[in-house]
Amino acid sequence: MSEHPAERRRFKRIAFDARTELSQGESTWSVKLIDLSLKGLLIERPVPWLGNAQQDFVVDIHLGEEADIIMDVQLTHDDHGQLGFVCRHISLESIECLRRLIELNLADPQELERELGALIEI
Repeated sequence: MSEHPAERRRFKRIAFDARTELSQGESTWSVKLIDLSLKGLLIERPVPWLGNAQQDFVVDIHLGEEADIIMDVQLTHDDHGQLGFVCRHISLESIECLRRLIELNLADPQELERELGALIEI
């Protein structure tokens, strides 16, 4: 019996809506954020989509006047009109914003600690 992919997922995804920009080289797309986790994010594929899956992207999630989550990400899947990315690099300031955002959206504070532990193992 195979597990459902969501059951194998080690990082809880948080549905979140914020002004989000994806960029690669000279190209920038305003995108709709579907969800994010400590390890990556899912967005709606912008139209037109001209990104190069062989190169990294930068995502900027605007949380407020002076708060942004900025990550270097790699495209992991492109299907059903959605693009999934895994985080390759994130600054200390951005990880603190992301951690707080996830903490506010999880019912169990210990779940965040388990996820942070799993992130360190990777």
